[in-house]
Amino acid sequence: MMQTGFKPYEGLLVVSLEQAVAAPLASCHFAEGGARVIKIERDGVGDFARAYDSAVKGAASYFVWANHGKESLCLDIKAPEDAALLHRLLEKADIFIQNLAPGAVERAGFGSDVLRARHPRLITCDITGYGDSGDYRDMKAYDFLVQCESGLVAVNGAPGHPGRIGVSVCDIGASMNAIIGLQKALIARGITGKGSGVQVSLFDTAADWMTVPLMHSDYAGKAPQPVGLHHPSIAPYGGFATADGEMLAISIQNEREWANLCTQVFGRPELITDPLFCSAAARVRNRRDTDALVAAYFAAHSRAELEKRLRAAAIAYGAVNSVATFARHPQLRRVPVTLSDGQEAALVGRPTRHSFDADCPRFGRVPALGEHSAAIRAEFA
Repeated sequence: MMQTGFKPYEGLLVVSLEQAVAAPLASCHFAEGGARVIKIERDGVGDFARAYDSAVKGAASYFVWANHGKESLCLDIKAPEDAALLHRLLEKADIFIQNLAPGAVERAGFGSDVLRARHPRLITCDITGYGDSGDYRDMKAYDFLVQCESGLVAVNGAPGHPGRIGVSVCDIGASMNAIIGLQKALIARGITGKGSGVQVSLFDTAADWMTVPLMHSDYAGKAPQPVGLHHPSIAPYGGFATADGEMLAISIQNEREWANLCTQVFGRPELITDPLFCSAAARVRNRRDTDALVAAYFAAHSRAELEKRLRAAAIAYGAVNSVATFARHPQLRRVPVTLSDGQEAALVGRPTRHSFDADCPRFGRVPALGEHSAAIRAEFA
């Protein structure tokens, strides 16, 4: 039987030449799983995400989120002595992750192909904005810009007002894809004994998510337009104000749910066969009437009363919460983390849980810039 507290990545060494969000999040996943993660930073400057904000008791929210449980080593990889140290690290490493500007690691002698030729068991992972070829290869690729280039903003926001998704989804998605790729590479190495290369780009990640709107554009002649909290091809679907100033969202996805809404919530079974609402297509075609019907009923009842009726009728619903309300959500799990100055904070618990996880987990400490430089230099001298 597997022991509680088992760490599946224990014994792995991950070296990450990283900055910002995508690569740090990927390496942090391995730190959470028990791997030793050595984060390479620039001396005196460090990962620029350290200075994004000071929201977490003086520390940057992005940095705390993506860098707990790591060791920080300051290197100048252009300096011969530090380059030699990095090579000594990579001789012992299982995984090398980097997301510097295109061509930067190659110019310094740390290109993935070169490294794997020198260290055959090493798994390399390059995270870029637009990939390693093509006209956009050298373009700066911040999350917001990739949201724009990929069309993500064109299907988000309110009608006539494309909107940026409010979290760094392209960075996060690229990180998740990198983790998936690295896990595949670890399995492949376990079979073949050889390392391999993983390439992930923010643009490819966003492009994958845009498959359905793209198919609508390619084959149906019209891409979905931004509709706020509503859905371009389902009705009723969206947020509606309640009598006490709250907002609830509902999603009716089949005729059984529509019938339940009409009979068990509205108390109006005749709406089921009304020509305006008698099918999914009719409700979308007559969206203004459909939404007005729902809005009028919601506006006459409190949130608590609506939630009771919707749940009893097995209608899919959810509160449209603010971040402050979300912070008090009964389902939200928190995990403590120690900041680099010793203060305590809390992060959201890991989204994946395993039967072998410890009952009361806490995240590893957030490293100060260069905190482990002297010890690592001595260890790998």
